[in-house]
Amino acid sequence: MAASISFADVSKRYPGGVAGAAAALDHASFDIAAGEFVYLTGHSGAGKSTVFRLLAAIERPTAGTVLVNQQNVGRLSPAAVPFLRRKLGLVLQDQRLLFDRTVFDNVSLPLAVAGVPPRDAAKRARAALDKVGLLGRERANPIALSGGEQQRVCIARAVVNRPVLLLADEPTANLDAEYAGVILELFRAFHDVGVTVVLATHDAALIARYPARSIALAQGRVVR
Repeated sequence: MAASISFADVSKRYPGGVAGAAAALDHASFDIAAGEFVYLTGHSGAGKSTVFRLLAAIERPTAGTVLVNQQNVGRLSPAAVPFLRRKLGLVLQDQRLLFDRTVFDNVSLPLAVAGVPPRDAAKRARAALDKVGLLGRERANPIALSGGEQQRVCIARAVVNRPVLLLADEPTANLDAEYAGVILELFRAFHDVGVTVVLATHDAALIARYPARSIALAQGRVVR
């Protein structure tokens, strides 16, 4: 089952900001259907990362309603948030791998947190690594991997819980065109099996190469 998304008149302002400064999100409204592949576009600071942080209940909206599968995630209790996140695959710009653990350990960590039995967790972690083409590197330390390989480990960690919604914030940033194409193909493969995918990017060439609907943000507002 895929996940639907709805933002209804959502604003996000941070305390301590300069009076009159633009909000991170300003009355943003849009809908994404279950099973859809959508690009979230806009310049740096347009509000793309804020959208993802609100969807994952990392932050709460100042105003408006954020729905995932008709559930108001902005009003979830702290105890309910982990159950929401088990349904999400999240690749954030500030997400970091643990360099004191192996690739396998990094990918299997969300399963350990969720209480999945070790034998089942091992099978699922290896399946996720196989999907991103890194099964042969499971015992490597992430620091020994290339930038593109490290990004694929992050993706494997994001999908190991078999999410219904996959969110990726600039996953191809700072990668060459070849690696960017490989990573985008991974997301398209997940979409092909019914996962809702939202990919934030400012790479117009990438969007032209793999067309899909785009939602454009500028200064916190939906402009297209």
